[in-house]
Amino acid sequence: MAVHKVTFLPLGRTVEVDDEKYPLADHGKPGSLLDIALANDIELEHNCGGSCACTTCHVIVKEGAENLSEMAGDEEDRLDMAEGLTIHSRLGCQAVVRGDVVVEIPKT
Repeated sequence: MAVHKVTFLPLGRTVEVDDEKYPLADHGKPGSLLDIALANDIELEHNCGGSCACTTCHVIVKEGAENLSEMAGDEEDRLDMAEGLTIHSRLGCQAVVRGDVVVEIPKT
């Protein structure tokens, strides 16, 4: 059993998740930031339902990037269209949590 802390900014909400209980909310990849957010009543837009077909679940990783799954080519291609893209951007539906992480949900 591995329990991780995920903090969502600017909300300042930290949730603990047990990676043995993935998926949590059935949106995005099991254990993704989107899956965790929705299971904990944290609003993270996801117009495509978490299938890596849009950029509405775009987040900026502030800490713990090494604790997220590696970025696949389809996520990288899709991110090119995200508003407010940074070198620390990820799609919440694709970034699977494997350790403590802090992410910012950008204002739209």
